[in-house]
Amino acid sequence: MAIAVGDKVPSVSVWTKNEDGISTLDVAEFCSGKTVALFAVPGAFTPTCQEQHFPSFKSNAAALKNKGVDAIACMSVNDPFVMQAWGKLLDAEGDIMMLADAECELATAFGLTMDASGAGLRQRASRFSMLIKDGVVTALHTEEAGGYEQSSAEVLLNDI
Repeated sequence: MAIAVGDKVPSVSVWTKNEDGISTLDVAEFCSGKTVALFAVPGAFTPTCQEQHFPSFKSNAAALKNKGVDAIACMSVNDPFVMQAWGKLLDAEGDIMMLADAECELATAFGLTMDASGAGLRQRASRFSMLIKDGVVTALHTEEAGGYEQSSAEVLLNDI
């Protein structure tokens, strides 16, 4: 069953990597007391994710923060090295946290996964965005395969 508006985010750890090394972050703890815009992509470096979905959040980062968002986070079922490299390529530092759901545990806990075996990607996070206030989902937008428009930053901005 997929997470829904009104649900608390699960206590699941994801990975982050920066110049200081690799660390884990418990999503429920991180979201406690904050407003977080979280979006998921099926894969770093994949065309729709890199050319359309991620840029919608990068170009709207200031607008989201001006509307009270404390943190913007991008998650994908990739390892922390890939997420750090992708974040550097897309100039995410300072605007968007890069979260590696390396074992697909957070996407599975959300109930928002997809089987991308046909493209050689195996189990992945579905494309979605959500607004989380003090650990509770207040807006959720999911996509059909290939789309990004319903889960873009522009849509999430309308929820604030």
